[in-house]
Amino acid sequence: MDLSGKAALVTGGGIRLGKGIALALAGQRVRLVVHYNRSEAGAEDTVQQIRALGVEAVTLQADLALAGMAPNLIRRAIDALGPLDFLINSAAIFDADSPAGMTDAAWDEQFAVNLKAPFFLSLAFAAQVGRERRAQILNVADASVGRPAATHLIYRLTKAALVHMTKDLAIALAPNIQVNAVAPGAILPPVGQGQAYMDELAKKIPALRVGSPEELAKAMLYLLHSDFVTGEIIYVSGGAHL
Repeated sequence: MDLSGKAALVTGGGIRLGKGIALALAGQRVRLVVHYNRSEAGAEDTVQQIRALGVEAVTLQADLALAGMAPNLIRRAIDALGPLDFLINSAAIFDADSPAGMTDAAWDEQFAVNLKAPFFLSLAFAAQVGRERRAQILNVADASVGRPAATHLIYRLTKAALVHMTKDLAIALAPNIQVNAVAPGAILPPVGQGQAYMDELAKKIPALRVGSPEELAKAMLYLLHSDFVTGEIIYVSGGAHL
């Protein structure tokens, strides 16, 4: 599939992995809607970098935890760029938690943003695609969710369910809409951590190094260029998920 001139919505596209994904798409001449909730400065910086490449891009704000916001965001994205070809579900909440400290509010917010929003965004996206055009949905999962852990439990539950949802929607939205996911491992340090944290983490990875946003982008672009791969989860983890 030739990506040039296509239109994509990237949720959480102003910071971290979402920003890297948006810039990688811009490098393929994909026109972009960069969604953000609170990271307005990051989203504006992303869009300015994209426009510097001569590619059309706009920002749209939306709190994906709010009921009904997903179809509204799709409508606004279409108003901005026209029919969408790609939906990248990158926005997520990554809050540290443990069973003893969980609250109803934290559970509801993370499930709303990390799982419910991608689901209803996907449905609204598929509705505007119809049954004639080809299109793709790409979810950003997490390579660590297959291993038991005592922290980030809500986040891990949402990402595990997102993997399952990816496969379900690949069947439900076939044949003209492909649904895949990338599952990054150690790509960027958590907020508040630095290179020393990543160097220590690398010792536990079979590849003995951490990854980069560019490597995640390569996996994403492979999926988007394909017209025959669907329901697939590509782990970009250096083997850490094994």
